[in-house]
Amino acid sequence: MAKEVVVPDEPFVIGEEVDHVRLITLNRPRHLNVISSKVVSLLAEYLEKWEKDEQAALILIKGAGRAFSAGGDLKMFYDGRKSKDSCLEVVYRMYWLCYHIHTYKKTQVALVQGISMGGGASLMVPMKFSVVTEKTVFATPEASIGFHVDCGFSYMLSHLPGHLGEFLALTGARLNGKELVAAGLATHFVPLEKLPELEEHLISLNSGDEKAVKSTIEEFSLNIQLDEDSVLNKKPIIDECFSKDTVADIIKSFEAEANKEGNGWIGPLLKGLKRSSPTGLKITLRSIREGRKQTLPECLKKEFRLTMNILRTTISADVYEGIRALTIDKDNAPKWDPPVLDQVDDEKVDLVYQPFQEDLELEIPEQEQCRWDGKYENSAYAN
Repeated sequence: MAKEVVVPDEPFVIGEEVDHVRLITLNRPRHLNVISSKVVSLLAEYLEKWEKDEQAALILIKGAGRAFSAGGDLKMFYDGRKSKDSCLEVVYRMYWLCYHIHTYKKTQVALVQGISMGGGASLMVPMKFSVVTEKTVFATPEASIGFHVDCGFSYMLSHLPGHLGEFLALTGARLNGKELVAAGLATHFVPLEKLPELEEHLISLNSGDEKAVKSTIEEFSLNIQLDEDSVLNKKPIIDECFSKDTVADIIKSFEAEANKEGNGWIGPLLKGLKRSSPTGLKITLRSIREGRKQTLPECLKKEFRLTMNILRTTISADVYEGIRALTIDKDNAPKWDPPVLDQVDDEKVDLVYQPFQEDLELEIPEQEQCRWDGKYENSAYAN
């Protein structure tokens, strides 16, 4: 097969074209393939080009090194804290891209060998096929640092069975590969040692036919059986606790369950929940609950408002304090403001949910013939 490798000046993302197959490699292994402005721009460029390319039939995406993607570049957000809207462009482009990943017209396969966190997982979960391994680790821990679940996850998590979405969003609990398949966040489990061979077979298949792609993946995939201590086996407790109306009531209910015999698994999660940003928790719970009644475009537009208002410190600077404690000073001792849940007024939370002026909203193209319109460079922000 004729093989063309398209390598940009800074190969944060590598695009390869092999007959009818297109391969994207997230290529920042030393940084766990975190998503920067450059990464978002390159991903959008490749995906738009290949959706419009009649020769492209199958899109594969993977991460170099031991991670698929650890999510957004937190240092980028922290470094931009003193400059007004310094990260607006990358946020706009990422959420706009998330819509196109969900609605992509070609068959997509994510090969997820390792860490897949937050925004990084938004490049995995919406795919037609997402293949995970025994080394895959998934989590959405954004609330813990004063942020919220974004990149479409207020939509994806809210549509999980029962109240699993609230549990994952508020606790940042980690799921392994088998749990991802069981929860419906991935489609197939393949042993890590078989992943390169599967990739070769998919490239050799040279087709985007969904039945053929699925059959090829199933040649390598294993039926999953959850470990006895999997949190997914605790679903009755999760649904009971995380169905409560408020974060405070959720924590109170979770505490009551933690005191019962055989519930030692709750302790570490409860500790993390109590250490999380009160503001981040309240914003996140509301976003998940709203997500159940919203369309994907509505969720993405809401998340854009939330992100920009949080980065603008509209009601709190917790996100920067959370990033500082986690990744800058690494003291794991954030000082939240306000420090406790009952000081986070619902009226203040309302402020980060307020709609923007119409021309300043995230633009999601509604008509198919214009589906790649609405780019940042054509928005009011760029002008």
